[in-house]
Amino acid sequence: MNSPIGNAIEKRDNGPASVIEQYKPELALVAASHVRVDTFARLAVGVLRQDEKLAAAARANPGSLMSALMTAARLGLEPGTEQFYLRPIRRKGKPEVQGIVGYQGIVELIYNAGAASSVVVEVVRESDEFNYVPGLHERPVHKANWFGDRGDLVGVYAYAVMTGGATSKVVVLSRTHINRAKAKSDGVDSDYSPWRTDEEAMWLKTAARRLGKWVPTSAERRTATVERTDTPTLVGATAGALGAADPDEDEGPVEAELEPAGGWPEAAQPGGAA
Repeated sequence: MNSPIGNAIEKRDNGPASVIEQYKPELALVAASHVRVDTFARLAVGVLRQDEKLAAAARANPGSLMSALMTAARLGLEPGTEQFYLRPIRRKGKPEVQGIVGYQGIVELIYNAGAASSVVVEVVRESDEFNYVPGLHERPVHKANWFGDRGDLVGVYAYAVMTGGATSKVVVLSRTHINRAKAKSDGVDSDYSPWRTDEEAMWLKTAARRLGKWVPTSAERRTATVERTDTPTLVGATAGALGAADPDEDEGPVEAELEPAGGWPEAAQPGGAA
């Protein structure tokens, strides 16, 4: 009969934490140069220990966990934060971990490229004043009562100010555009979907992703970085660094492109713990 200590060790060794530890060399191979893999792994384990449903999905499908973590490492983003969400979903009735680049992660990617001095992404609400005429206005004119009731979300816009002072293409999206993007999202009905837990952030991200078609991004940090002029809703773009990692045009699952030659591990044994 196993002792309590032996049982605890067995559970630990079968859990996602041990899987992350086992595959740290693979994470190091694909990680952006500024990522410290030991710190990255500790962050991931900490997230799993704080979320029982996420830990359960990782135990049931550790391969999906490592796929998501490989993508986060490759992009140089912190897992389990607003840079890179980790959420439990069910696909074909089976639990797994899904990774989604968050809007704060998009901020990092665009500033890493060094092509823009600032990027503005802001939602528009019912009581706001908003005016933008392409060809007449260089940038949108947006007036809001920041300390009053601004009403429901009605739109979102995004643009970048490049290092030379020029303004990038301006992206303006209505609720109709956002709803179309939302409809394409994988797992949107899940209780863990960011569309449910942080709708405004997803509006911001959708606009930033569209802007990302026009603004460079990078997973690698430049040695000489531009001075940031962030505001509370300053967001970045995604196209160059994300590439095939976030394949859906508007929102969808993020899958790693690389895996070990022997493949990811099979589902852990029952009783595994994060």
